[in-house]
Amino acid sequence: MSEFTATVTVRLKRGVLDPEAETTKQALERLGFELSALRSADRFEIDLEAPDADAAAERADEMAERLLANPTIHDYDVAVTER
Repeated sequence: MSEFTATVTVRLKRGVLDPEAETTKQALERLGFELSALRSADRFEIDLEAPDADAAAERADEMAERLLANPTIHDYDVAVTER
């Protein structure tokens, strides 16, 4: 078994209301920054043991599907690195 860190980034799907991002976007614009869009995201870093990177990614994907993200309103990405 090897040790891996799986990073799961969860964000709302395009078209789903994101009040946190909208408030932050407005504040940035008041500070003089120009931007066309802003989306908020949550990032989870999971340390786990697995036989290989593919198995670690599969476990992290299952965690995202079952708890970390709501597939109806969220998109998510999984990235795995060896520790």
